[in-house]
Amino acid sequence: MAAAAAVANAIKAAGAIVNLDPTEFAKLLAKSEAPLIVHAMGGVFTKKHRYLLSYKGFFFFTKSVTPLQLPYKTELIEAKTIWIPE
Repeated sequence: MAAAAAVANAIKAAGAIVNLDPTEFAKLLAKSEAPLIVHAMGGVFTKKHRYLLSYKGFFFFTKSVTPLQLPYKTELIEAKTIWIPE
């Protein structure tokens, strides 16, 4: 019960997080003039690149086995982890 409340509070604090496949995520990147992206490596069995982007008030998340091609003016923040509530 306490764990469910903690997840609910995390979602309220973070707002809506939209999970996209890497192709759709790349389309949003192309629309952003100077995107701010948080990147971290994660995964239990297979390490994946995880990306988080804020766009028009929403947070967009994707993960990929290979690194994404980022636009030239990207501001990249390397994080230790990215945790997305499920």
